[in-house]
Amino acid sequence: MKKQMVIVFGFSITLYALWIFNYSYLKNTTVENNQFPVVNVVKKEVNKEISCYFDPSTIYSIETFNEKEEITDDNNIFFIETSCSGAAGIELNARQCCSIESAAKMNPKMKIYLLILSPSEYSPRTEELLSHLEEYKNIVVRRIDIEDYVKNTPLEDWWQKGELTTSKWPKHHMSDVLRYLTLWKVPGIYMDLDVVTLSSFEKLRDFVGAEDEDTIASCMMSFGGSEIGREVADACINDLKNNFRGDVWRNNGPDVITRVIEKICEKPITNETHNCNGFTVFSPWEFTPIYYDEWRKYFEAENKDKTLKLINKSLAVHIWNKMSHLQPIKVGSQVPYGIIASQFCPKIYNNCGLWF
Repeated sequence: MKKQMVIVFGFSITLYALWIFNYSYLKNTTVENNQFPVVNVVKKEVNKEISCYFDPSTIYSIETFNEKEEITDDNNIFFIETSCSGAAGIELNARQCCSIESAAKMNPKMKIYLLILSPSEYSPRTEELLSHLEEYKNIVVRRIDIEDYVKNTPLEDWWQKGELTTSKWPKHHMSDVLRYLTLWKVPGIYMDLDVVTLSSFEKLRDFVGAEDEDTIASCMMSFGGSEIGREVADACINDLKNNFRGDVWRNNGPDVITRVIEKICEKPITNETHNCNGFTVFSPWEFTPIYYDEWRKYFEAENKDKTLKLINKSLAVHIWNKMSHLQPIKVGSQVPYGIIASQFCPKIYNNCGLWF
């Protein structure tokens, strides 16, 4: 009995000593914003939707993006895929591949980068689709290692504090973050994977497009290597760092570039194309000629001529994948999106099977 009491007493003393040490450490640690320091945040349990962002594996099927070695100018177009792959592997659908092909087809002198976060291999279907784009020598696929990608950037602390894991839409907000971070690290053009390119951007730099009279769209943005391009890139990355919110859908995407442009231009957004300090703000007709609540026009054959006339002078079109991704298109049908795809991404459209 005495022996057992000694053991229990000794164990209690040890626990008490550990508690005193831990309390003393935290009490004497300088903590910003009255928060305890975050330790090894990437090891905490995270949403399966973004689990691949924290994959410690060093064996990847896709070469890692090294912007310091690969990027020499601003002749770059970036697409970013932030989905984590399941057992089937990396999944890209025909419409996403169409966006990539249209950019490569219309801009043969530019490098078209597809940046992927997942460390998996391609699914058989994705591999088949991408094989049809091998003729385009300007398409480059790379993987982003997010832990390295944020190092020595204004977002390094943001990442280490685990703010992304608090987001209601972490995959969506990671896409927002990476478009601004990529254009801050290297000059070029960012496009969403549901934007179809209808014209050349080889001579266009430093621009965005208005979504309406109140908002700048973030589906397509260009921050070049010029002084104004770097100024906008710096302003956006710092706005994102200071104002990130995981509970507001638009806050880290369109709202970032809208706040920045209104401050730099010192004027409200309008429906007319205008230039401020060498930076162009295109009218909605250039990238979003069909507003998001009318996205079905891209899928209706009845008024196709009217819809095609609306986009006749557009530089690119945003298809609003968030709303339209479940809307089927039978290859060969005379809906506007199908007609656009047959012209601007013919290899994908003609080789995707029965449905696009």
